This record gives sequence, C-alpha cells and structure tokens, in this order.
Amino acid sequence: MKTDELREKYLAFFETKGCVRQPSDVLVPAWDPSVLFTPAGMNQFKDHFLGKVKLDFTRATTCQKCLRTGDIDNVGRTAFHHTFFEMLGNFSFGDYFKEEAIHWAWEFLTDKKWLGIPGERLTVTVYKDDDEAFGIWHEKIGLPTQRISRMEEDENFWPASAPSEGPDGVCGPCSEIYYQLEDGSDVEIWNLVFTQFNRVGTPPDNLHPLPSKNIDTGMGLERTASVLQGVPTNFHIDSLFPIVEAASEVCGVKYEYESDNGRRLRRITDHARASVFAVHENVYPGPKDARSVIRRLIRRAVLDGYQMNLREPFLYKLVEAVANASKAAYPELGQTTQRVSEAIESEEKAFFSTIDGGMKRIHRLFEEMNDESSVMVPGADAADLLTTYGVPPELVQTLAAEQNFTFDWSGFREAMDKHADESDGGQRVLFQTGPLETLKEALRETPFVGYDQTEASAVVKGIITGDGKGKGDDGQLLSHLDRPEDAILRLVLDHSPFYGESGGQVGDIGVIANDHFEFEVIDTQRHASLIVHHGRLVRGKISEGETCTATVDVENRTALARAHSATHILHHALHNHVGRHAEQQGSKVEPDRLRFDFTNPKAIDDETLVKIEQDVLSMVGSGDEIRWDTVSLADAREAGAMMLFGEKYPDPCRMVSMGTFSRELCGGTHLTNTNQVGSFEVVVEESVSTGTRRIEALTGGRAKEHREQTQALLNEVAGKLNCDASLASAATVALIEEVRRLKKELSSGKAADYPAEFVFDAKAANAEATDTDDYNAVRAAVRGLTRRLNVAITDVLGRLDSLLADRSKLVEQLKQVTAGGKISADDLIADGTKVGDTLLIVVETPGANPNIMRGWIDQIRKKSDAPTAVLLASAMNEKVMLVGGLSRDLVDRGLKAGDWVGAAAKVVGGSGGGRPDMAQAGGKDASKLPEALQQARETMTEKLG
Repeated sequence: MKTDELREKYLAFFETKGCVRQPSDVLVPAWDPSVLFTPAGMNQFKDHFLGKVKLDFTRATTCQKCLRTGDIDNVGRTAFHHTFFEMLGNFSFGDYFKEEAIHWAWEFLTDKKWLGIPGERLTVTVYKDDDEAFGIWHEKIGLPTQRISRMEEDENFWPASAPSEGPDGVCGPCSEIYYQLEDGSDVEIWNLVFTQFNRVGTPPDNLHPLPSKNIDTGMGLERTASVLQGVPTNFHIDSLFPIVEAASEVCGVKYEYESDNGRRLRRITDHARASVFAVHENVYPGPKDARSVIRRLIRRAVLDGYQMNLREPFLYKLVEAVANASKAAYPELGQTTQRVSEAIESEEKAFFSTIDGGMKRIHRLFEEMNDESSVMVPGADAADLLTTYGVPPELVQTLAAEQNFTFDWSGFREAMDKHADESDGGQRVLFQTGPLETLKEALRETPFVGYDQTEASAVVKGIITGDGKGKGDDGQLLSHLDRPEDAILRLVLDHSPFYGESGGQVGDIGVIANDHFEFEVIDTQRHASLIVHHGRLVRGKISEGETCTATVDVENRTALARAHSATHILHHALHNHVGRHAEQQGSKVEPDRLRFDFTNPKAIDDETLVKIEQDVLSMVGSGDEIRWDTVSLADAREAGAMMLFGEKYPDPCRMVSMGTFSRELCGGTHLTNTNQVGSFEVVVEESVSTGTRRIEALTGGRAKEHREQTQALLNEVAGKLNCDASLASAATVALIEEVRRLKKELSSGKAADYPAEFVFDAKAANAEATDTDDYNAVRAAVRGLTRRLNVAITDVLGRLDSLLADRSKLVEQLKQVTAGGKISADDLIADGTKVGDTLLIVVETPGANPNIMRGWIDQIRKKSDAPTAVLLASAMNEKVMLVGGLSRDLVDRGLKAGDWVGAAAKVVGGSGGGRPDMAQAGGKDASKLPEALQQARETMTEKLG
C-alpha cells in the first residue's frame, strides 16, 4: 500500500466513526510557547482536551507534520527513526473512550476493507494496572493473553513515569500496538493514550479520575507504510526512497544499505526533508530557537556530504526531489522550491566556509590528547565544536574512535545544557498553569467586537496582578483591587473592542471605566483565545463582575489601521518590483509606522526602492475600497487570496480585499479606503539575516513629518558647513575625508597647515550638486548622508557637530606637531652627551607625537657610530608622552628601555613599558616633566657607569 493511500484510508476510516477531519497544524506553532516545533498530533488540541475552548466537535482525526530531534543521533542508523515525520491521529474530547479506541484501531488494522493486516502479526502492551484495557483486548478483541504485555509506567503511561515522578496534571495509561517483522522482531506502529486522570501530589492515591475522559492516539505514517510495503527501513518506502536515490546521485555515491555512506545518505534524506518543510514555512536557519534546529540539521547533512568528499553546496539540489515525493499531500511545496533552495544553499555556503576550521580544530584536539596521554574527548570541547563550527558530536565520536579515543557524552550534555541556544525541538512544558489558564478554562474565549465598534459595554471577569513577564511569576487572580498605583495589572472582560496584539499588529490602548473606577489600557495582548488588557488603575476600586465601558483610543486605532493597510499595499508592490519570492517573513504594525520583513537574497537598490514607494502611493491615491469578508478557505484560495506559508488559518477565514489588486487572509484592523493611508514614506531598507530584508516605512502624519524633516535637513547641514544646500552632501563627504586625512597626518607626524574653520571647495572637489527641487534626489542625498555617517536621520546634525569638533582638535594638535617638526635627528644628536662610549640623549620635543619620536630614535640609532640611549618627551593637552630607545649593544649589556621609561613615567604620574630596545609611557602631570627628564639622565648615566 502506497504512503498516500495509507494516509487517506486512515483519515477516511475515522471520518466514518464521526471524527471531523482537521488539517495539520504548522510545524512551528507560534501560538504555543511550550514547544519549538509541533511534536505530536495532540498539540493543536491541548485546550480542547482541557475544556478551555468552545468545542465545535468532540471527535477529530488528523495527519500531523511533526519534527523532533530527541532521536537525532539514531537517524540513518536505525530503521525507523526520523526528525521530520507524519503522525496519524484520532482524538476524543470527552466523547468516545477506551473501548471504542481499541475496537477501531483493531478494525482499521485487520479488516480487509482497510489495511488487512493478519491479526497474528500484532501484539499489544498495556499499563501494568490497566485491567480495563487488558480486558478489552483479551475478552472483546479476542487477543490471547500471551500477546498482551503489562508494562511499567516508564513505558506505558503518558507522560512517562507520571504516577510516581509527575508532573501534576492530566495524564493516563497507554496501550501500544506492535507489528511482528519477518525476522521475529517487533516494531511499534500505534500508541493509544487514555487521558483519564488528574495527577495531584505524590503517591499513593494521587491519580484522581477526570470528569471528562479523552482519547489521543498516534500512528506513525512512515513506520506503518514500511511494514505494509515489506521494506527493511522507513527510508525505502515509496515516499522516501526517491529522495534517497536523488541524494545518491547528487553526492555521486552508490547507495548501499549497510555501508557508512548508506547511513549518510539516509541521514541526508531525513535532514533535507525536515529542512524543506521548515523553510517552506518560513523557518530559516539561524542562531536561536527553531531556526537553530534547522541550521543544525542542514549542517549535519553537509558534514555527511563532506565526509563523502563533497566540497560545494549540494543539499539544496534535493529540494525538488522532496517536493515531488510529497506533492500528493503537500502540493504547496512545489510553489516555493526556488526560495527554499536559495535559503538552504546560502546556509551551506556559509557552513562550508567554516568546516575546514572545525576539522582542523578536531585534529589539534587529538594531537593535544596524544601529547597529554588522554583517552577521552572532553565533552566541553565537543560542545564548543558543535556551537562554534556546527560539528555534531557523533562525528567527533566517530573520528575519535578511529584514534582509539572514547567520548565524554555526560560532559557534552552538561555543557550543552548551559548553552542557551540549544534545544531538543520537543516539548518544554506541555500544559500551562496560572491565573490566565484558570480564566481560559472558565471563559473559553473573549469575543472580539472591535471590527465594528470602538466602544462597548462589558463585564470584568478577571483581575490579575503583574504583567506576566516576570520569570516564574504569573501573578495572582483577585476579586477586587482598590489601590490605584503605578503597578501594571491585567484585566479580562467577557468581550472586548480592544484588539489584542497578533499578526504583527500591536495591541490597542484606551480606557476601561465606570462610575467606580478608571483603568488606563497601555497595551492589549492575546493569551490564546483570551484578550488581556494591560494597564494601571488610575482611580477607584475595581471588582470582578462589574459592568464597565471599554473605550478604544480611536486616533491610535486609526493610525494602526493606516500602517496595517499600507503593509498589504507594500507587499503587493514588492511582488511587482522585486518578485513573487518576496514573501512576508514577519511584520510589526505600530501607529503610523510599519516594519515589514520579506524574502530577498540581496539589498534593493535606491532606484527600485523609489519605484516601490511610488507604486504604493499610486495605489493609495487610487481610492480603492478596502473590505473584509468571512469566507471558506476554499473560496479564499479560489479568489487568489495570499496565504503565508507556515500560518494556520481558521475555516471560515477573514479575507481582506483592497480593490482588485490585493487579497490577504488577515485578522487585523484596516481602513475602508486606500486613500485614507494619506502618505507613505520608506525610511530604511536593510538586512535582517541571510536571505531576509526589512523595509521600515511611515504613514499618515508621521510620513509627512519625515518628508518635511528630510527636505529641511540639507539646509541645516549646509548651514553648519557654510555651503549651498545643493552641495551639503558633497561637503559632508569632504569633511569626513578631511578628518580621516588629519588623523593620518597626525599619526605620521607629517607637517601640514589647515585653516581653523572647515572650508569646502566645491570646484576643487569636483562636487556633484543635488537637485533640491526634486524630492527623490533630496531623499537619496539624505540617505547617502546617513549611510556615510552611520547614523539615523535624527542624529545627522549631532554627528556633524562631533566631526567638526574632532576636526578643530586635530588641526590644533597638528599645529603643535608642525612646531616640533623643525627638530631633526641631527639636532638631537648635537644635543647629546657622551657617557663613556655611549651617546645619551634626553630632551623634550614639543608637539611631537609617539610616531615622530620613534622615527627620530630609529634615525639616531642608524646615524650614530656609538651605542645610543635616547629618551624623548612631549606634553600635549596636559598629557605627557615619553618614548625611549636603546641600541642593540646596550640591550646585550642587560639594559632595558622599558625599565628606563617606566621609572621616568612614575614621576609624571603615569606608567608604561615595551620591548628592551623601544618603550613608551604616558603621564598626567606635565608640570613635573623637567624633573622626570632629569631623573632619566641621572638613572642612565649611573647605569652606563
């Protein structure tokens, strides 16, 4: 039976049992902070199990895309382990229970209408105390007792070992179904979980029956397909083996099941498939959280290729093979193959540039171990290889074994536990607790009524202390509060016109009040289906159950709507001028300000950016109607609505349309006409990460203010630099270059003469003037200024002031150097005295900097036939600089320039040192410089004897 046929049969079977077929959740469920990736089919139904949401159905069935890395070390080595896999599931929320779940599982597996597996090939396990499940299997199904095993809680309870070890909360026994392979071994294909208890406290008597019992089952699609197809490994099933063959061809290595390269090709297949599905959902490789896991998978696969002598990116060539193998169930993969390929290839290129460094580090480590007669690779070193170079520990272990070294897995895991970016990609805390969870269980949801109104009468349902952001502090649920203060509180109402932050749009602000209290809302957030109002109690006493009026700040809401509607228009303009690959990667919508991240491998040039902006303004000026309709997902697709990959949309969904040019599924608030955006101004286009760019833009009044500020800036710059506004940009460049030149000349001690004030000579500079009547030209000039000065537009004038101040200071210092520049090495030699056979020179050289003084010392040592000891000093801006040098023959006698200069520096309140032949020091007290020089003469005279 083909994999696609198995998937469809499973879902169709449970539909006949009254289960509602639901789509797979996304791989990275942004709504659930407890996981990085979706690890099981039940995750999207957590609140259904707990009764925290309104139940539209009580039976469900899904095929869920899952990603776990807990078994990553076994991938390719064992027959059945993966990182990415599909989990078939059927679920009951207080509906059918143990008997139906067992009967239906047996029917689906053994009935010839469905899978038709011979019953004698199946065995089961039950929890040791679950007599009910044992009885159903034996008495109702007719399974012989010898084919039913009672297992301990670490094997057949969920969560594992929950009765004795916890955690507290919903839990229950399991029953696993095994298929017997031809060689007599068994493989688990299905796990039936009976969530029937609430664990409270320590045993005994800590498992309390739930009033509403649930069913959560999971069948591994790939595992079941492999036993039905009679192949030795999941990687040989019809939906995976074509990827293995493609990997073999791309890597130029013959696939042999038992060989090392065979294992590598299977691992490459798994990691390529996981990466393709993740990047398709806009989870790009990166340094943190889910992105770090995808980076790790890509790099592990690349290292396998490296061990097969590949030195150029290759994994990206498998993207099409993955899409083709999965097209029946996931045709959308075919729409993003180019984008996904580019992202994976980019990560491969980056990693190939560091692989050699990692391998060299491994070889150095082995050499050090041999030198120290060590036999175990330290876990901390292996962790550093993973986090710095991306070298997985099993590769280090394999290479170590070739050198007869062992591997410290315990130390490695301990080191990785300390590394903040490491994640196992699985569950963290499955079920949340706290006051908001209590409210969610009681209220199910907070209906949002703000699409049509910005003021509504509502009832206070919850008062919670704190903002919920403190580590381990979820706050307390109060019945009332009568102490107005600055502390942040959270309010939950029975319904609300306040938009809770989601989809990139920040939450509303406003007031919730009645005759008894006033609560200032400074932010609105969502906690699953609850709308949570953050703010301060301004006056009075607030009590649970009170009726109040919730009033949204309309001006702020309108400014948000301007920015949000502009975001949709910008997305369309990007597709027009950059390409369809410029898909949204994230956004933040604030009052009259938007930040839009999108896929693109390189920066957008200024000319294209202007076209994008003009396109947006044209659509704004067209005055097209903005409307939203509730439609089915099927109708939205047929209408061509843009759906972001990796987002899970409700069905029916809310489709926002702008004229005929834009249709997107969106839950945010919008304008009713595009011309209400008013104005649109791009502020910056910049890189966010590899393959992802960001545009920040302004709308409405903010855009107009920015435009006025931009137009005025050239005049203000011109005023500071005493030039015409059309030459402000060129003058700024000239100032930057002059400051750089002054620093270089001061460092080299070159004598030069500069005017006290900065003067820009446009003719000499062959400067190009800006057309100040053309706003696009003005803006381009201002953007050039901000890039040159490396500051935001608001900081340009301050940066210019700083540059002008630096210039004045440098000019003054250079004047002092110029004065000192009249001294020559011959002059200094003439001022020297003979002490024995040595020429001793200890003098002040006004205005000279250390570079000049070192140059003179080198010249003196070359010109003098006798041994030389030279100490030169200068005072500048109340600071003293001392440089001393000794010829080689004096160094050979045991004298050290560092000791000599250091002693003199102490006299002027400083310190320093250097090489025996050349040293430098500084001091703070210029008034004592004559004393320091005298001491230096006496000290060296004494040493020279």
